[in-house]
Amino acid sequence: MTNTTVEPDEATRLRNKVVDELCADGNLSSPEIEAVMRKVPRHAFIPDTPLDKAYDTYAAVITKTDEHGVQLSSVSAPQIQAMMLEQAQVKPGMRVLEIGSGGLNAAYLAELVGEHGEVVTVDIDPVVTDRAHRLLDEHGYGRVRVVTADAAEPVPDLGEVDVVMVTAGAWDISPAWTAQLRQGGRLVVPLRMRGLTRSVSFVQVAGEHGPYLESESGRICGFVPMQGSTAHREELLLVNGTPEIGLKFDDGLPADPHRLDNAVTTPRHELWTGVTVRIQELIDTLQMAMAISLPGFCTMAVDEDLDTGLVAPVNKRFSLAAVEDDTFAYLVTRRTEDGKHIEYGVHALGPNAEQFADKVADVLRDWEANRRGGPSPVIRVYPVDTPDDQIPADRVIDKVHSRVSLSWPSA
Repeated sequence: MTNTTVEPDEATRLRNKVVDELCADGNLSSPEIEAVMRKVPRHAFIPDTPLDKAYDTYAAVITKTDEHGVQLSSVSAPQIQAMMLEQAQVKPGMRVLEIGSGGLNAAYLAELVGEHGEVVTVDIDPVVTDRAHRLLDEHGYGRVRVVTADAAEPVPDLGEVDVVMVTAGAWDISPAWTAQLRQGGRLVVPLRMRGLTRSVSFVQVAGEHGPYLESESGRICGFVPMQGSTAHREELLLVNGTPEIGLKFDDGLPADPHRLDNAVTTPRHELWTGVTVRIQELIDTLQMAMAISLPGFCTMAVDEDLDTGLVAPVNKRFSLAAVEDDTFAYLVTRRTEDGKHIEYGVHALGPNAEQFADKVADVLRDWEANRRGGPSPVIRVYPVDTPDDQIPADRVIDKVHSRVSLSWPSA
């Protein structure tokens, strides 16, 4: 399908190297997707980008920022693109809606659906869609329909599709996405839940009380956040009223945030849990265990310019944390003596620091005993008006257009 007839040998070598790495690390297993990623010239969809950066297996390329340097648009890393394409399970002849344009992923999708399929790609930013339209036309993918619109609304003249693939970070699930998805179709979306983002592959299920979405897989990822009517910002709570320590809440602040005003005036309680993990071990289920088990789950960031040492996180930009009434706690780590593992600890500040640290530590120990190495939670998405008794869940997250449930699968 591509009409690129002359291509630098170095680009071909680098592209094959990327695909070889993705096959080796398990992100790529489908022969069809492997062939597509070897064929489509990734660098041609990221003009003015050095080849070594265009073909960095694990790094995105930022294509647009605002005046403050905030990322507005990017071309995802090959690893993320391969992962989501695997989750989508696109077959020849399918109709696919892509939300969030760039051109490259639409070209992959066009190759996968073939001559008898259809790809529609939508973005709210006309600069992005103009660029995507031009690049797709230039490289032989003129059959892809490029639409400038807020994809939270139904796409005109679309009809039902087999796959909806969202390539921007979403906090909520727009009803338009499920309305345009055929029964049994897949929605692949980087969904943010309690501040944690997972690329989730959902299947639309016909439930007793109406259709809902149920996850097939969920993988850690990061994406430029969605713009438009479904955009959502975390709320920031400044501990002690200064910018030094910020707690970020994805689903609303605590009922009485001022109860934390004096938390940092108490001595910091430090507890080591005995829970250890290998240096490269994935901790996605540990993160989800905290998000599910702790009602006041949040993340913590420390302003390095204002840091006075009141808190001592390992990562000042992002630490898992939680709040309970007048006390907050966060996770820390340290290397074990063998140098091959890290141990988790809890720091807590507030009048009930010791008790709350024990509670957080119990969540980690329960994860180690019952969840470590096991499956991720099952994620289900219901219409916003679904009653509680129709939602099986260990944790329900209420959003504007949907109710998201998180449930650990049975042992």
